[in-house]
Amino acid sequence: MYSIIVVPPATAPEHSGRRDQYRLAPGERLSFGRAPQGDGLRIVHDGVSRRAGEITAQGAFWLLSNLSREQTYVVENPEGAGEHIKVGPGRLDAPVPFEFSRIVLPACGDLLPLEVWAPCHDHVRHDAGDDGAATAPAFSLDRSKRYFAVLAALCEPRLRGEPHAPLPTVEQAVERLRPLWPAASRASVQWNIDYLAVKLRLKPGPETAEPGPRLNGKKESLVSLALRFDLVREDDLAVLAAPLRQGGR
Repeated sequence: MYSIIVVPPATAPEHSGRRDQYRLAPGERLSFGRAPQGDGLRIVHDGVSRRAGEITAQGAFWLLSNLSREQTYVVENPEGAGEHIKVGPGRLDAPVPFEFSRIVLPACGDLLPLEVWAPCHDHVRHDAGDDGAATAPAFSLDRSKRYFAVLAALCEPRLRGEPHAPLPTVEQAVERLRPLWPAASRASVQWNIDYLAVKLRLKPGPETAEPGPRLNGKKESLVSLALRFDLVREDDLAVLAAPLRQGGR
């Protein structure tokens, strides 16, 4: 069974002979570069090293070796609100945990994306008959409430595959929410953002808050937390097409 799928950078006409995908079973390796070894992925660009790197499939995850002398490679998680790791020159077998990853190769002013999918995952099975008290949820969110739709609207651009997309302004969020929440206004959306900041403990509630500067970057903090801990997933964007119950304001 294949555990890793590698999608090469978009190709110019001279690259048309290369394959659209490379599928690696556990233990298999794929070299890439301007002149890779064996049946590797050839990237025709003067700014890419002859032997730029190597990908190794390891079942539920994969390893990246950076064989260049000077370039640092960045591995992005397109679904993780800017989450990334850096693999420095000469680093061998750096483990990459992301399900969907984008290796960014700097090449003479260009940034070449090499996409890697790791669809094979192992999961523990939880016995439905476990004894004892249930564990309290880390974050208590009701996906049918208005505040969750506000959070989904803020997360939407980055969940659509643009990890560095600017967050919607409050006015843009209002416009996005109006089809399912006709009474949405700047004040009501901002109220729900403030409510979420307290609910997710990014700031104290008004009854316990001490005098001092207000929390800046509330939207960025909310989106970062939501995407890092999967509080909002791509599937949750369906709430932006459904009528909303009362919740927040």
